[in-house]
Amino acid sequence: MDTADHKFMSRAIQIARQGRFITRPNPSVGCLLVVDGEVVGEGHTQPAGGLHAERVALAAAAKLAAGATAYVSLEPCSHTGRTSPCADALIEAGVSRVVFAGIDPHEQVAGAGLDKLRLAGIRVDGPLMQPQAEAINPGFLKRARCQLPFVVMKSASSVDGRTAMASGESKWITGPAARADVQKLRALSSAIITGVDSVLQDDSRLTLRREELTIDENSLDWLMANPPLRVVLDSHGRLSADAAICRGEAPTLWITGTEVDRVISGVERVSLPLENGRLPLLAVLELLAQRQCNQVLVEAGPTLSGAFLAAGLVDCWYLYMAPKLLGSSANPLLRLPFEKMSESVNLDIAEVRTIGDDLRFGIQLAEGAVCLPV
Repeated sequence: MDTADHKFMSRAIQIARQGRFITRPNPSVGCLLVVDGEVVGEGHTQPAGGLHAERVALAAAAKLAAGATAYVSLEPCSHTGRTSPCADALIEAGVSRVVFAGIDPHEQVAGAGLDKLRLAGIRVDGPLMQPQAEAINPGFLKRARCQLPFVVMKSASSVDGRTAMASGESKWITGPAARADVQKLRALSSAIITGVDSVLQDDSRLTLRREELTIDENSLDWLMANPPLRVVLDSHGRLSADAAICRGEAPTLWITGTEVDRVISGVERVSLPLENGRLPLLAVLELLAQRQCNQVLVEAGPTLSGAFLAAGLVDCWYLYMAPKLLGSSANPLLRLPFEKMSESVNLDIAEVRTIGDDLRFGIQLAEGAVCLPV
């Protein structure tokens, strides 16, 4: 593979990024069709049930697809779901070569799409630029490989590591640019997890705010109609039916212990056996993966955030730090009751970026995990 292959695959990955807000639970894939060095068709995955990237590009290229080289940011699918196989579409269109970024680990594909192309006499090359392509779909890939969602945790603190005054007052630690950035993290998520303590204290809605999302209008329209699932972890059933999160602005899943026997109108409740008086966080994530949640965002207080981190369940942590001091009486960033230096956690800071007046740290917590391109 040569420089031109890298150039065209880079473009296919760039196209894949354009669909990343609207394709859940499917991956966002980009496809480029090239003839004699000229692009004749391109496209990215449409919302679930719509066309996959290859079919969008083929429709754009029409008859020019015959003999083309197809660059795809993920192996073409080989199974029939809501749409027919993309590998079949490429074969029928008469493409001569397919360059792929990475193999689709989904059990119904996992190399079968590439095998089908080869059996049809199509030259197949790859993987090419796999790390860059996989950074677009960490949730889909992790769920396919591990049956767990990709977990992003978001926190906001002062420079002295405080998240709220002792009274609970916390609006606003960070500025408007950081809060708008968090809206993108929410938009990239299938579900947003919080704890009942945060809901009771802040009466948080955990919804998308259209006016703060700086993305294209088509993606905005889709997101407003398909907001992320709001998940409230509430071991002992303390959630109030009057809480803002119980309103119908977005679907809400209320996860409680099995001894809770309450119903809140308009809110779905699921119960799990408690472990040491608390909900088992791994079981919560397994439940969400079964519901086809690729990527989840933990927006919680210091206790639940600390529990997720201590359990080793966070892949990427975005910490927004404001240039202000809240003082020693304010609430801590995380509750991690360490007593010895040997218990401390070393962090892998992948990026530091200025967002308005604040800093955003992208911290990789799981081996091999990547911080999402926001």
